[in-house]
Amino acid sequence: MSTAPSLRQACALWFKVGCLGFGGPAGQIALLHREVVERRGWVDEDRFAHALSFCMLLPGPEAQQLATWLGWRLHGVRGGLAAGLLFVLPGLAAMLGLSALYVVHGQARWAAPVLLGLKAAVVALVLQALLRMAGRAARGRTGAVAAILAFLALTFTIAPFPLVILAAGLGGWLWGARGGPIAADVEAPPLKGAGRAALVCLAAWLGPVALAFLLAPRSALAQIGAVFSGLAVVSFGGAYAALAYVGQVSGELGWLTPGQMLDGLGLAETTPGPLVLVFVFVGFVAAWRDADPALAWPMAVLGGLMAAWATFAPSFLWIFAGGPFVERLRVHARAAAALSWVGAAVVGVIASLALWFAVHLLFRTGNEAAWGPFRATLPDLASLHPAALGLVALACGLTFAIRLPILALVAVMMLAGAACSVFLGG
Repeated sequence: MSTAPSLRQACALWFKVGCLGFGGPAGQIALLHREVVERRGWVDEDRFAHALSFCMLLPGPEAQQLATWLGWRLHGVRGGLAAGLLFVLPGLAAMLGLSALYVVHGQARWAAPVLLGLKAAVVALVLQALLRMAGRAARGRTGAVAAILAFLALTFTIAPFPLVILAAGLGGWLWGARGGPIAADVEAPPLKGAGRAALVCLAAWLGPVALAFLLAPRSALAQIGAVFSGLAVVSFGGAYAALAYVGQVSGELGWLTPGQMLDGLGLAETTPGPLVLVFVFVGFVAAWRDADPALAWPMAVLGGLMAAWATFAPSFLWIFAGGPFVERLRVHARAAAALSWVGAAVVGVIASLALWFAVHLLFRTGNEAAWGPFRATLPDLASLHPAALGLVALACGLTFAIRLPILALVAVMMLAGAACSVFLGG
């Protein structure tokens, strides 16, 4: 393993990842793996897989939680705070700006051509990470079976994400009774301070929400804090699972229309960072509509920030309070086997997300077919997007044949997307 980085070096990387973290959790996890494990060796493969397994079991944005865990493991609480915040801040700033443009100018379609090239780059990067992670996290017959079963369950059945992950953990726990590999070089952080960290994080999370209720209990700001704080505790299954609930609540409270929710999701996909940054758009628009016209702008910004805080702050609580305990589980055969199986299943989860992403990128329309507990997304072959197909092929060539660095790849693909719009009409 490489020499541990300084906090400044680590912060520079967390900010870079925050700026380049496009493509949802699959793309962000792939980027973290590439930068932290493969390029720099700051964390070994087993510890990364162990951390990813832990984060997949938590509610909330798993990629941000993984970044927080990595920062915490390298530099303690201050490192975790830096990693978690810098992972989110670039996308948060972009989302606030796009939300402001939206309430003034309506839909923002100007980013579509550049976004097309960017999404093609994400497909190539995720595919590269999948091939590497599959050979490590899903090694051995049992790991391969866990990954394949997770992929099939999420892609072709109605099984919810939490059930698939819990089933993998249970299978590993039962298999661990036979005796499995136990990490021999565990340097688990001390448990002392975990309780204090939990109390501080809990107070910091709920403090702004409580203040909003004290000042204006019926305001949109207070409602935003309550809704997203509650969602943060139960939001298993990623952004798309949480969006259904947020869309329903938004309609009931008069925050947004269904069409505006779709617009917000489109804007969120143009920004780096977790897809749940769409909640910033929801909070921004809800507070804008609720506020007195003279205070609309500051209240809208506060609404967006409140949604972000209630969504991401709980992640620090889960990591700082639970991390020391979970690290110690690596020395127990059953727990280590359970987390190993979850890590293998995560490969299948990322593969399913990548397939979903690629299908929706390459085909303009499709249908959802269902047969009892089974389902499948069937793309309309006639709706194939030729420009998207060409861009994905170009991105894969640049990634696998030329091995272009990620920054250069992103820049080239964004320019290629814009060029397709100019010369091919989209």
